[in-house]
Amino acid sequence: MKPELEKLCQEYIANREEVGKAFRWDNSALHTVCANIFCACGKAADSERLKDCHRIIKENTGFLSKFRSKKIRSVLASMLSLEEKPEDRMALANEYFHLLKKQFKKTEYLVLTAFLLADLADQTLTEETVSRGKEIYRGMNQKHRILTNKTDSVFAMLMAYSGKTAEELIGETEVCYQALKKTFSGSGAQTSAQVLAMAAGAPEEKTRRVIELYDALREAGIKYGHSDELAPLAALSLADTPLSALTEEIKEADDFLKSRKGFDGTKESEQAERAMYAVMIVSDQYAGTSQVNITVTTNTIDMLISKQQASRVSLLFNLLQLAVKLLPEPKDQTETKTDEAEQEQEQKEEK
Repeated sequence: MKPELEKLCQEYIANREEVGKAFRWDNSALHTVCANIFCACGKAADSERLKDCHRIIKENTGFLSKFRSKKIRSVLASMLSLEEKPEDRMALANEYFHLLKKQFKKTEYLVLTAFLLADLADQTLTEETVSRGKEIYRGMNQKHRILTNKTDSVFAMLMAYSGKTAEELIGETEVCYQALKKTFSGSGAQTSAQVLAMAAGAPEEKTRRVIELYDALREAGIKYGHSDELAPLAALSLADTPLSALTEEIKEADDFLKSRKGFDGTKESEQAERAMYAVMIVSDQYAGTSQVNITVTTNTIDMLISKQQASRVSLLFNLLQLAVKLLPEPKDQTETKTDEAEQEQEQKEEK
């Protein structure tokens, strides 16, 4: 394993543990997502700063605000902790959320979208941009009403910042989807198609690389998932790097994680999840390099933000909402009562 990759793997584990200290009551899957945020930015997580940023979120939102959702609060706090002035970032995200909710349903995913868009330097979210995002979302829904859901509002708004027209984006997404669905599940194919549509290049070439990388991983003994886990792999496949090299690095990262507690599951679903995290780690080492901006917005993002910001926003765009998408929805009143009990415990600890 290359020293750089091994260092990233070690930092990933350390960041995951630090986030867990600050948000011990949250789904552990979120800890791994947050760990990647810090790795992508070359920063170390700090549990005390995370707690401070969580307090900033609560101080600037109402009790029932979607900003406080357990699905994303640790993710938002992690993003805020990277700011010199987290209060300013919080204020801007709040402003963007109020603008977005005029045309989209108020969900945790819309909050996440507001935070992601607040990272765009020298770009202001306008009602015109929101309307463009809504147009793209309607286009998705018309093509695939069953597959399209509230999580796609994230992609729709990211697409709204692309240099391509709504018609071009929707059309290319459909071409990629039709090619990918022959191998992958409907939801995984659609999400990955949206990722690829925002990148430069011919749809046929982009989908070919995704399929070949997936097949190479399976041949190497990596049981990668074929549903929602596919989008991070699709984003990584955009890297201007031989697929054989990417396959080897993913396997090395997977082997590293397999030897660590919490990643050593043997069920097929656990193996698929671990492989996805390995892809995230491998993606980190390419962020900000001259090779390629491995993002869902690949080339277009460079026209919007600086090189330094691009390496940061890139992985947030392509990974955060995917991990949130994998989390289960609240199922019943029992789960709600459990959440309330955990909140009471958190309040006691804070005191």
